[in-house]
Amino acid sequence: MVALLLSLIYVGGIVNPTGNLHRLPIALVNADHGAPVAGQQQNLGAQIVSGISSAADPGDQVSWRVLDQASARQGLASGKLYGALEVPNGFTAAIAALGDSTAQAPTRPTITVLTNPGVGSLASSLAASIAQRAAHQASLHLGSSLTNRARTGGGDLSGAARLLLADPVAVDVKVGHQIGARSGLGLTSFYYVLLLVLISFLAGNIISNGVDVGLGYMYGELGPWRTRRPTVPISRTETLAVKSVMSVVLAALTTSLVMVATIAILRMDASHLPLLWVFSFCASAAVGLGVQAINAAFGGIGQLISMFAFVALALPSSGATIPLQALPPFYRVLSQFEPMRQLSDGTRAILYFDARADAGLTRAWIMIAIGVVVALVFGFAMTRYYDRKGLHRMTRETP
Repeated sequence: MVALLLSLIYVGGIVNPTGNLHRLPIALVNADHGAPVAGQQQNLGAQIVSGISSAADPGDQVSWRVLDQASARQGLASGKLYGALEVPNGFTAAIAALGDSTAQAPTRPTITVLTNPGVGSLASSLAASIAQRAAHQASLHLGSSLTNRARTGGGDLSGAARLLLADPVAVDVKVGHQIGARSGLGLTSFYYVLLLVLISFLAGNIISNGVDVGLGYMYGELGPWRTRRPTVPISRTETLAVKSVMSVVLAALTTSLVMVATIAILRMDASHLPLLWVFSFCASAAVGLGVQAINAAFGGIGQLISMFAFVALALPSSGATIPLQALPPFYRVLSQFEPMRQLSDGTRAILYFDARADAGLTRAWIMIAIGVVVALVFGFAMTRYYDRKGLHRMTRETP
């Protein structure tokens, strides 16, 4: 059952990202101020932006945002936009000049596509591909009108000029928000969070088993040697308190070691290091407390439950490798509360977006606080209930 469920969960989230695409946020920017075309004042940049934003989109795959240049840059810098399509100033004048030059090949007007590698390589690539396709369609539509105007004007155009008029606009792809060269093309935040979650999950289970062995409620085995310590008379609530404190203390050590390995040794691009350490510690502690609460409530099967909660369901719904807008609806619902999405957003904001609150950092802090409260309330509520019911863990000592 675990093999079947893991296969369905992992592959189900990534098998068809373009088919599941829903409202990918891309900006449309018109910086053109217009110019006379065929004796009339026109703004072809505004026409292109209006045509793209109002074009039919049966699958509702793209969420076009018509913005000015400053707002688009802010959206890219906060990770709210995955890309942008920008019509530059002087675009209409450049288009108008195409049909007037017959002696030499005229200069081809350009539309700029801005990428945002900080949101992840696939998300940025999808946005850039959609923006380039929209720009090409707009160029063909504009070329059709230019060709008709040239024919009615009776001008003698060369073959090269006719080809240029048919597809007059060039597309220039540039990086809209730069990240460091050692940022894994926007994937270091995901793998960094994956390390924190996996280590906290493993540490929580190691602590849980180790404390039970130390208190005499489990046998300790090392190779062929099997030992059993004297049973300590301790309640479930007290046991959970011991495990929770140990998880929080150990989180400080594991967080430091992760940062030493990734930043000091591997030289991963990272800024705001004190904030990154505090955030990573709180994230690791929250996961550790959650693991202890689930194990205390469900016993041995709690390790399997926490594995699904913190790893199996969290990975495909994190939105770090496959953008949330390209996931099936089931995973988009999971992303609202699964921890890895929240931690990925916060880490991405610190690493790539200058620790901006609106880049996901505020939401991440709120969700960490909610996770800690839920873990403590659930875990201690269950252990107190077991203790009041007399469901103690004490077993009779055997000689």
